[in-house]
Amino acid sequence: MQIRKLMASSVALAAILVIGATAQAEHHKKDIVDTAVAAEFNTLVKAVQAADLVDALKGEVPLTVFAPTDEAFANVPAETMEALLRPENKEQLTAVLTYHVVAGKVMAADVVKMKSAETLNGEKARIRVNNGTVMIDGAKVAKTDIAASNGVIHVIDTVILPKNLGELSD
Repeated sequence: MQIRKLMASSVALAAILVIGATAQAEHHKKDIVDTAVAAEFNTLVKAVQAADLVDALKGEVPLTVFAPTDEAFANVPAETMEALLRPENKEQLTAVLTYHVVAGKVMAADVVKMKSAETLNGEKARIRVNNGTVMIDGAKVAKTDIAASNGVIHVIDTVILPKNLGELSD
């Protein structure tokens, strides 16, 4: 009888430890937005917030984001960035941001096999590999496969612009 109680207690304790470890592991998984915040993609996060795309990038649908660094955004003329962040240009900002996103979780090993990628913007971004360097529409992929709970982030050194951007309001 004593052995059964001890075994039952051990099984219960083991179950609690497994459940606790699973909950802790789940707690540490961050979605694309939280991963971008943690990695200090400050300008990208600010733009995502201005375009009201936070919920879309926090969703459960897997996505691949080609994320420009803050330095990449700094290379965009200041007046262009200011204009894109104005509420009246939200449509254009959304077009730019969704041009950096591909449906599905596309790891670097798969990206290098692609000639282009259909973006959420609706346009295709050209992909090429030159001397081991992966480029997407002229932007160099600087770091790959940053895992998020709902996809993956690849860091790029340039903000890529879609052809269908349209005119910005002043």
